[in-house]
Amino acid sequence: MPMKEAMLARNKAWAEFERAKDPDYFKRLENVQSPEVLWIGCSDSRVAANVVTGTLPGEVFVHRNIANMVVNTDLNMLSVLEYAVNVLKVKHVIVCGHYGCGGVAAAMTNKSFGLINKWLRNIKDVYRLHQDELEAIEDQAARVDRLVELNVIEQVYDLAKTTVVQRAWKDRNAPYLHGWVYRLSDGIIHPLVERAPGSPVEDIYRFDFDD
Repeated sequence: MPMKEAMLARNKAWAEFERAKDPDYFKRLENVQSPEVLWIGCSDSRVAANVVTGTLPGEVFVHRNIANMVVNTDLNMLSVLEYAVNVLKVKHVIVCGHYGCGGVAAAMTNKSFGLINKWLRNIKDVYRLHQDELEAIEDQAARVDRLVELNVIEQVYDLAKTTVVQRAWKDRNAPYLHGWVYRLSDGIIHPLVERAPGSPVEDIYRFDFDD
């Protein structure tokens, strides 16, 4: 059976299974969405937020892009962040990368990937910030994995630089920001960094709100 037909068949089987367990399952999902968490993850098909965290539909609000980036000109990501923080009132924002990330590995090369070069440039900037540490790592796979970690840490800091997060920290003392990394070989998530509401940012990135 072709993949798209198989997907539709599996969808029907899943829906019937859930209704058999709980006839009101979909009615509840239809009428409410109140996740406590925004997940900013990689588009990699092997790192699905609900699967790797064992959470149910409705528990995690998800945004995914190549290499789990928080780019200050990305209106898609910023719109998701705005909605999650100010409408859904999430308590936590998680940036989750994964070891062996192809986007991170690509950014470490000099190869041209066409349009995607513009996206990878943001990862190259992280490399430049930590170049001495990274180039001291002789093993290439270990170097990629360390850049994966450093990239997650930098993206969490980039969240703290946004007006969305700084305003929410001022108004409701939330959300907490977390940086995690997932290992494909064993399925385990490893916490790297956490920023509590009100965590310091460098003065040049700090906004003063009049009201």
